[in-house]
Amino acid sequence: MATNAGRIAVVTAADNDIAQKLLASLAAEWRRAGLKVAGLTTEAHGLADRSCSAGILCDIATGVRFQIYLDEPPAGTSCHLDGSGVSSACAAIIDRIADSDVVVLSKFGKLEAQQKGLYPAFEAALMTGKPILTTVARKHRDTFAAYAPQATSLEPDAAAITAWCGLGGVFAPGAAGSRR
Repeated sequence: MATNAGRIAVVTAADNDIAQKLLASLAAEWRRAGLKVAGLTTEAHGLADRSCSAGILCDIATGVRFQIYLDEPPAGTSCHLDGSGVSSACAAIIDRIADSDVVVLSKFGKLEAQQKGLYPAFEAALMTGKPILTTVARKHRDTFAAYAPQATSLEPDAAAITAWCGLGGVFAPGAAGSRR
């Protein structure tokens, strides 16, 4: 069992894309090493002229992609986030959390602050004692801190993240065949 079971670590980076790419890369490496990784990473939508960063959630275990942006935002907002897409992605991965070695949840953001979106996956991971890696939207840091006061902040460093998860003896980033 991981040394930080039931704990949450937030990977902090000035650019969320950097953190997301690192989490996706680590999850892929850990899976190739035989670890069970449950969760979702985020990919950008690639659409021009969008103020909202909502894009695509990718299921780490299956590769299934979930669109989480609306073509047109609801009246009165510029946010294109599709809550039903996030809920569908959450439902797709939640049953794999109990059997995983580590959980990667793309972000604690607007929906999670309202106990929606990926919130049930965060709860499931905490209940099963799995180490959880995530990022947190800047404007929801206070809500996240109240939700998970024990959370650890980690720099976007593969070795530090792997060590925090307690996976250092199983997988060493930068080893032969590893991409950092």
